[in-house]
Amino acid sequence: MKSTDIVLQIQASYNQFTKAEKKVASYVIENKKKVLYMSITDLADACQVGETSVYRFCRTINLQGYQEFKMKLSISLAAEGSIHKRKEEDGDQGLDNFAEQIMKLHTQAIHESYCLLDTSQFQKILQMMNDAKRIFFFGIGDSLLTAEEARNKFIRITNKVVCISDPHIQAMAAAVASEEDLFVIISYSGATKDNIHVAKEAKQAGAKVASITHFKKSPLTAHSDAYLLCGSEEAPLDGGSMSAKMGQLYLIDLLYQEYYRKNYEECKANNQKTSNSVVEKLY
Repeated sequence: MKSTDIVLQIQASYNQFTKAEKKVASYVIENKKKVLYMSITDLADACQVGETSVYRFCRTINLQGYQEFKMKLSISLAAEGSIHKRKEEDGDQGLDNFAEQIMKLHTQAIHESYCLLDTSQFQKILQMMNDAKRIFFFGIGDSLLTAEEARNKFIRITNKVVCISDPHIQAMAAAVASEEDLFVIISYSGATKDNIHVAKEAKQAGAKVASITHFKKSPLTAHSDAYLLCGSEEAPLDGGSMSAKMGQLYLIDLLYQEYYRKNYEECKANNQKTSNSVVEKLY
C-alpha cells in the first residue's frame, strides 16, 4: 500500500489483525494525537494487551517497530500543534513574540521536570552514584549529547565518569561490567533498542542501571533500578527538540549539584585541580 496516511492503512488492514491487534488499531484510530506521546507500555496498558501485541500490530502494517509507527503517525497528522505550524497560523508575529514562545517552552520543560521529580528515586540514584566505582553516562542520537554534557560536568569533580558514543562499544562495556558499576542511560522515549540492550547486558553483569526518560512505564524503566522523568512532550517529528534537552539537563545539573554537596571536600579539591589544569590554555 503506497498511502502515506498510516491511519488509512490501519483502517484498510483492520480485518487482517488478530483480536488483540484490533484493540490496538481501534484505540489508535480513536486517540491519534494522544498515542503520539505514549510509550509502547502505555499503549499496551490502555488497550489491555501485551507489548508484544503492539509490536505485532506494527509488523502487520509492514513497519519495523513502535518508533517507526509513531513517526508515520506523526507525519500523517502533519505535526499538528508544532510551534512551526502555530507560527504559520498566527502569521508573522515578530521576533520578540516568537522568542518569548521559545523561552516559555524551555521554561515549561524545566518546570515539568521539577514537578515530576520523585525524591525517593533521586536519592536512590544519588546513593548509587556515591557507591559506584565507575559511572557510565550513555545515550543514543540526541540523548548522547546530554550524556556527554553529564560526563563533562562530572569529570570536573570525580575521575570515575565515562561516556562512550558507539552503541556497540557501549554494549561491550556493559557486558564486562561489575556490581560496582552504574549505568545512567538517557533516552526520552525509553524504547530505543540500543539503550534497552545495554540495560539488559548491564543488569545481567550485576551492575546497577539508572535512567532519565519521559515515560514512567517503558522498556527502559523496566530494566532500571531507579529512574528520573524529564518534562516536555515531544512528538516524533520534534525529535531532538531543545525543550526535551532542557528537561534532561535540569536533572543532570540537579544530580551534579547534590553530588557535589554530599562530597563537598573531595569535589572542591578536584574542581580546583581540573580548573588549574586548563588555566594556561586560556588567554
